[in-house]
Amino acid sequence: MAGKNKIDALIIGAGHNGLVCAHYLARAGLKVAIYERRNIVGGAAVTEEFHPGFRNSVASYTVSLLNPQVIKDMGLKARGLEIVKRPISNFIPIDDGQFLKLGGGLERTQEEFKKFSQRDAARLPEYYQRIEAVADVMRDMSVKTPPNPQGGLKALLQVALQFWPIAKKGNQLHRDVYDLFTKSVRSFLDGWFENEHVKAAFGFDAIVGNYAGPDTPGSAYILLHHVFGEVDGEKGAWGHAIGGMGAITQAMQRACEELGVEITTDAAVAKVRVSDQRAIGIELEDGTLVDADRVVSNVNPSLLYKTLIASEDLDSEFNRSMDGYKSGSGTFRMNVALSELPNFTALPGIDMAEHHQSGIIIGSTMDYMDRAYIDAKQYGWSRQPFVEMLIPSTLDDSLAPPGQHVASLFCQQFAPTLPDGRSWQDARIEAADCIIDTVNAYAPNFKASILGRMILSPLDLEQNLGLIGGDIMHGQMTLDQMWAARPIMNYGDYRGPLKSLYMCGAGTHPGGGVTGLPGKNAAREILKDR
Repeated sequence: MAGKNKIDALIIGAGHNGLVCAHYLARAGLKVAIYERRNIVGGAAVTEEFHPGFRNSVASYTVSLLNPQVIKDMGLKARGLEIVKRPISNFIPIDDGQFLKLGGGLERTQEEFKKFSQRDAARLPEYYQRIEAVADVMRDMSVKTPPNPQGGLKALLQVALQFWPIAKKGNQLHRDVYDLFTKSVRSFLDGWFENEHVKAAFGFDAIVGNYAGPDTPGSAYILLHHVFGEVDGEKGAWGHAIGGMGAITQAMQRACEELGVEITTDAAVAKVRVSDQRAIGIELEDGTLVDADRVVSNVNPSLLYKTLIASEDLDSEFNRSMDGYKSGSGTFRMNVALSELPNFTALPGIDMAEHHQSGIIIGSTMDYMDRAYIDAKQYGWSRQPFVEMLIPSTLDDSLAPPGQHVASLFCQQFAPTLPDGRSWQDARIEAADCIIDTVNAYAPNFKASILGRMILSPLDLEQNLGLIGGDIMHGQMTLDQMWAARPIMNYGDYRGPLKSLYMCGAGTHPGGGVTGLPGKNAAREILKDR
C-alpha cells in the first residue's frame, strides 16, 4: 500500500511513556503520530472490566512514581485525574496472628515497630532521613539524560555534573549510595534493623518487579527505585487514581489529542523500515507503510531490536550485546472480583478498615522472600508466593457494585520460562490457585468470596501487553542495565544505533514504573537533535 503523508515523529506504542513523549514533541510544534497494537491507549496502565460490573487496573496498579512535572505540564488534573492517598502505606499479616502496619506518620510507625523491637523503632528516623537523602539524589538524576561514553570530553563533563550533587554532600551519603547500589537488600537492611518482620516491611520494595532474591547483590537499589516517588508533594507516599490507572493514560490521551497528536489503535507494527542506516518509517501488519522523519520506540528494547528491526540493518556487535539483554521480572498479576472484604486472622472483620485500604503484604520475613525465589528457579513458581494485594474499591466506588470489591494481586516469584519445557498456557490456572490459597491462609474467607478473576501469567503479560518475558520494567533493573547502560552501553541517551531512531520506554533511564520520565527525557533529546 502507498505511504501516508510524512510526519515529524512516529511513536510505536501508546503506553504512558509514548503519550508523554508525544505531548512534549507536539507542544514544540512537531507533527506526531502514535501507532498502538491494542484497541485501547495506555499500554500496561489501563482500566478494563474483567467480570460483569467489576473494573480494575489491568497490570500497573498503584500511583507514586508519576513525575509531578509531567502531571503539571500535561494538565492531567485539569483533565480529570484525581489521586487519593492510602491512609497507611502497608499492612503485613504475620503467621502467628500478629501484624505490622507502616505509615500514618513516623511516630505511629515507630509504635508498630516497638511491638517487635525497641531498637528498630529508635533507628527508624535516621533510616528514613538517610534513605530520603539518597532518594533526593536519584530524583535529580532521573530527570537527566545519561552520558554517552562515546561522547569523549563532553561525556566526562556530563558525568561530573550528574555526580556533583553526590560528591558535594559528604562521605556519609557516598557510603549510603555505594551500599544501595552494590549490596543485597538483606545485607543492607541487616545494617539497620534486627527484627525480621521490620526488615521485610522494607525489603519487599526490593522484590517488586525484580526476579531476584533478597540476597542478590544490587537488589537494594530496587528498594530505592520504589521510594523516590511522591503524591501531591508528599515524598514516598502511595495512592490510587480514581477510575484506575487507565484514568492517567486517558487524561494523557486527551492532552495529546488537544495538541493534534494522531493516535491509531488496532495498528500493530510489523517492522521498522530502514534505508542507508536511517529509520525512515514503519510497516504495519496489514501492509500499510508510514513515513516519518523520526521513529521513536516505546516498546521493550528486545522487541524493537530482535523483532521489529532486521538483524542485517544493525551492527553485529550491537546485535551481540542485545542478545544479552535480560528481561523477566518474575511477575504474575491477577485481578479478582470479591463479594466481601478479606477477613484476616491477624485483624478480624469484613467491615472496611484502614488495613483494607493499604497495601497488604503476604511475605513477612526475608527468608519467606528467599524461599519464593528458590522455588521459582527450581519449580517455575513459588509454592508460597510473595503477594502484594490492593483493594482499590475501598477508595474508589466506581470499580465495583455496592458492597462488593475488586482486588489487585501482584505476585512474585514466577519464572519467565518454566522448566522441563512446560508452558505457562498449561500452568497458569494451577499457579493462580496457588496464589489464592496463599492469601486464603491469612484471610480464610478470601477464596470463597471470589466471584471472578483475570489471570495474567508472564506469558499472558507478554502476549497481551507486549511485556517481553512478562517484564513489567521492559528489562531487568540490574546494575549492568541501568543509567548509561540502559538498555546497553553507548545507547543510554535515548538514541538508537540508527539515525533518526529513538527510544522512550521503560527500557531506558530511569527504568520501570509509571513515571513518565523516559518519555519526557527522550523528547528533550529528540528536540535537541532537531
